Amino acid sequence: MKHTYPKHEKLKSRTTIDLLFSEGKSVSKYPLRLVYVPISDQNDQTIKFGVSVSKKYFKKAADRNYFKRVLRECYRLNKSLLLEQMQQPYAMMFFYQTKEKLSYAELQEKTVQLFAKFGEAIKPEKQ
Repeated sequence: MKHTYPKHEKLKSRTTIDLLFSEGKSVSKYPLRLVYVPISDQNDQTIKFGVSVSKKYFKKAADRNYFKRVLRECYRLNKSLLLEQMQQPYAMMFFYQTKEKLSYAELQEKTVQLFAKFGEAIKPEKQ
């Protein structure tokens, strides 16, 4: 499988983002949180994904942008873990929720754990 994050996977739709915040479910693995909601099948795409870093914790845009890049990279490299667990399309938003500046290796490890937790959370929905 190619480790890519193409344009059609990026979460851009305002209505989908609003749906995430109003009806979405979430799983957490400190300091990361994943909010997800099933979406109607849109052109055979299985995932729409976005990242967010709070301005509350990182006042400087350069710091926020750094962590957004790291989160996107963690997603890109571990996307296969999500795709093998999903039976239907999902919209997801990935949040970094602490003012601690964790290393890339720590974030990579937490991402794998979070994606495994997501798989367990949607298992009952599959059956």
